[in-house]
Amino acid sequence: MEIKIRPYKTEDTQAILDVLNYNILNSTALYDYNIRSYEQQKTILDDKIDKGFPVIVAELDSVVVGFGMYSEFRFKEANKYTVEHSVYVNNDFQGKGIGKIVLQELIVLAKKQGLHTMIGVIDAENQSSVVFHEKFGFKTVGTIKESAFKFDRWLHSIFVQLILK
Repeated sequence: MEIKIRPYKTEDTQAILDVLNYNILNSTALYDYNIRSYEQQKTILDDKIDKGFPVIVAELDSVVVGFGMYSEFRFKEANKYTVEHSVYVNNDFQGKGIGKIVLQELIVLAKKQGLHTMIGVIDAENQSSVVFHEKFGFKTVGTIKESAFKFDRWLHSIFVQLILK
């Protein structure tokens, strides 16, 4: 199994949308209630790229099986060296090391861009994602309790941080 990482292309939008919409409907990985349309997702991805942030995809046998990206953590000028990242893997390809490859590449790209800090915001129910990030040196720096409401329950957001060297 050889995973290829490459920059996002417009034709990847549907595969990315399918992964995100699956997670919107079936998990607390995204705090959205409603699935996204193709145009909504394309606009989100184009906005990141227009601002100089990367969107990358992981391919297996020419099929997009995962993706990652980062962009502004907050919209204040003093936060310009800090980004919030996202990594998603198609549910059918979980546990095959794809997320690891994607996150490694995002860290490399962030360092090349001269960034200082990467932030991940993870639902507290997703402890496997917290452990996954810890393997890359991310530290849990805080929990915001009851910061979201989905599936008829309050959810807590865990913030993880990696200070880039």
